[in-house]
Amino acid sequence: MIDFLQYLLNGILIGLLYAIIALAFIVIYRAGRILNLAQGEVVVFGGFVVWTFIAGASFPLWIALPLSLIAVVVLGFMVEKGFFRPMIGQSIFANIMITVGLMVLMRGLMIVFWGASARPFPVIFSLKPIIFGPFSFTRSIFIGAIISLAVFIVMNWIFEKTRWGLGLSTVAENHVVAQSMGISVKRSIGIAWALGFIVSTLAAITFLSGQSINFLVSEIGLRALPVVLLGGLESIWGAPLAGILIGVGEALAAAYLDKYTMGAASEAFPFIIMLVILLIRPQGIFGWKIIERV
Repeated sequence: MIDFLQYLLNGILIGLLYAIIALAFIVIYRAGRILNLAQGEVVVFGGFVVWTFIAGASFPLWIALPLSLIAVVVLGFMVEKGFFRPMIGQSIFANIMITVGLMVLMRGLMIVFWGASARPFPVIFSLKPIIFGPFSFTRSIFIGAIISLAVFIVMNWIFEKTRWGLGLSTVAENHVVAQSMGISVKRSIGIAWALGFIVSTLAAITFLSGQSINFLVSEIGLRALPVVLLGGLESIWGAPLAGILIGVGEALAAAYLDKYTMGAASEAFPFIIMLVILLIRPQGIFGWKIIERV
């Protein structure tokens, strides 16, 4: 029973990590109706920025982390202005294809700037595990889960309670209507991309602390995609709930099924759920069902 509870709790913590990556998907989608398929690359790029300031430039943490967040905000605005601002008003398919191009470009830039080999990522959180009675947790994942919940509370307040957040949702619905209401579409989408880069970098810090980093780590974005689709692309709180479901299912599959499937069960589980939800409820459990009248 103790082992089962340990797997369950580990799954919840990992699920919240997936959820904060999923949140970056949601923030960008809610502002620009753009499904960013380069999200994994954004996470790793943010991680490399942190690595550069800490391991490369040898700045202390209290200087390196704020500088890293400032740098990724600038990068977010640059990506939006250079790639997505010219696409305002274009089809969803065209915007998605731009994200595919961005994915390839960011991978190439990571290889050029930091090389293809793995580099040790700085230890942001102590490697000493957190122990509660019979349960043991990786410190970075445990603290990361707490950070994730705090980020979700802040983002939910922004999108649901502030005029600026509601304006972002208006931009996502219709650019022309948003402009007629005095909302700057360009500025709103730019801010959304900056927020997406910040959230992605926070995910990189918690996920990679004490681990290794290279461009292949970007597959974490692909593993977070089922969380986005399960929770709903518009739902802030749908992401952590969906993340917990995916994380727990993955953890239990790894514990009880992987030995019979040579490790395939836990790898396939999130994507099986993604296919099922797309067939049954394409907008996700908490996503908005849009009714169009002609």
